[in-house]
Amino acid sequence: LMSLLSAVRTDPSRDVLRSLRSICDEQGLAELAARLADLGDLVRWDMKDFEGALNALPTRNAEKNVVTDSALHLIARGGKRLRPMCVALASRVGSGFSDQAREMGVAVELVHCATLLHDDVIDESDQRRGAPAARMLYGNAASIFAGDWLLVEALRRVRNAHVEGTLDRLLAIIEEMIFAEALQLENRGKIDTRRESYFKVVEGKTAALFRWAMYAGGRAGGLDEATCKTLEDYGTHLGMAFQLIDDWLDYAGDQQATGKALFTDLREGKMTYPLLHAYEQDPSLGALLGEILGADDQDPARTAALHESLKQALVRTGALDACRALALSHADRAAAVLSPLPDSRAIEALLTVARATVHREA
Repeated sequence: LMSLLSAVRTDPSRDVLRSLRSICDEQGLAELAARLADLGDLVRWDMKDFEGALNALPTRNAEKNVVTDSALHLIARGGKRLRPMCVALASRVGSGFSDQAREMGVAVELVHCATLLHDDVIDESDQRRGAPAARMLYGNAASIFAGDWLLVEALRRVRNAHVEGTLDRLLAIIEEMIFAEALQLENRGKIDTRRESYFKVVEGKTAALFRWAMYAGGRAGGLDEATCKTLEDYGTHLGMAFQLIDDWLDYAGDQQATGKALFTDLREGKMTYPLLHAYEQDPSLGALLGEILGADDQDPARTAALHESLKQALVRTGALDACRALALSHADRAAAVLSPLPDSRAIEALLTVARATVHREA
């Protein structure tokens, strides 16, 4: 799926089917490769239109300065663009991709990028998408202001698009995201093993924006409130599956593919699902987690040994398998909520997105 989005983004004429089959065949997923190729064909020009609008961002409202440079540094790094693709597909469940849908797609990507700029300052991250984080090049203040600027631009675009219900919902979503971030900040560095806290953060930080993308796309496509609510439910479960795989990749992924070092979440003091599951199976791991959280980064050999001990514990307790299984469950639930809607290429594409999310490697 991520290779598909990259192909759509950089060269719409590229043979997507051939490149995707080579990736999916490695995992024995030839059928999924074929479905992804159809998805690429469906949204190819929608995403090209979206990228054109996104690339025109700096010339519209502001002169080039350290704030715009910080924002554009992140945007230029690309990304999965999964949220705007959800907007495009939701709109195609209705009357199709329009100028309004494009503006919704740009808005959701800008909000997402704003949160990444803010997160990198809060987490003191050095890398983002395989390159230096914007704060490393332009400073923390510029990155914060860049995130603020992107939020303003996103809200302006939604307002100017005049798609009923989308602006109020986006304001509510941003507020939800802020409070989820605040909860995560309060628990940072603590061994908080409450599932309630974890899922509240995930629903607010990640799933909420997927939820809005589906609603906004549906509304831009002229769908009624009930259908948009169904699409929202799909977005919630897709977002949950997406975050759970992010959690899994932090311990079992390939850092060349993900663009970030393994154990990043743990170094930032975040309790993710594999840790929760492992602790539930073996509460004695609390001592190891505490030691890791308090470890001195100046002793890389000791840190590496602690990380290896934790990884062995995650395997021994079945935590990594449980994380993928829960992600798959949410992907299945995302697909199931679409069952009342009439069959169409867009619905089939959304089913493919849900399935592909749990097989991604970045």
